[in-house]
Amino acid sequence: MLKRKCKITFIAHGETINTQEGRISDSETYPPLTEHGQEQIARVCEYLRKRGVKSDKIYTSPATRCIQTVEPVAKIFKQEFEILDNLHIRKCGNLNGKTFESLSKQYADNFPTIANLEVEGCESLQDFNRRVNDEISKLVQENVASRLIVVTYPMIIQSIVANALGIPNEDQFKLLIKPGSLTQISFFENWASLIYADYIPL
Repeated sequence: MLKRKCKITFIAHGETINTQEGRISDSETYPPLTEHGQEQIARVCEYLRKRGVKSDKIYTSPATRCIQTVEPVAKIFKQEFEILDNLHIRKCGNLNGKTFESLSKQYADNFPTIANLEVEGCESLQDFNRRVNDEISKLVQENVASRLIVVTYPMIIQSIVANALGIPNEDQFKLLIKPGSLTQISFFENWASLIYADYIPL
């Protein structure tokens, strides 16, 4: 029988104004969740209650929007949460504040593989993926036989799913992970199994 090491339910933070505008930002303090983003997380919490999702520990990325998302989740389980400082959003350098719409025009020949652009001050996609998946591997090793909840950014969940399924860097943008969605992965010794992805409770 296959012995699972760890199961993680990833929750993408709720919608922000940057989500609405399609704007790139690596700010940890702004923007907060919109009213709709708060409603999304209320539905996530209701789903967690109804489905009886189990949790031994709860973790979160450090941004305000992630903290606002994890707080009501932690109340359901009557647990504290731990902030993973190294699970921060990808640094985007000179792309900060720009919209995907404007970049699609500026880099028309390279879009939508814009994630691979070498831009001043921007963390490379390879370095970003390595950092994210090293952090998740460490989390799994430290929580063997546990069920975890991790609240983080859609982009980070995208990276984790791509790594779990062996999807190459240049194709991982094709994985749609929306704000306020849930993704669950079981981790085994040398591989991982995607249980579901980008599920949005109605």
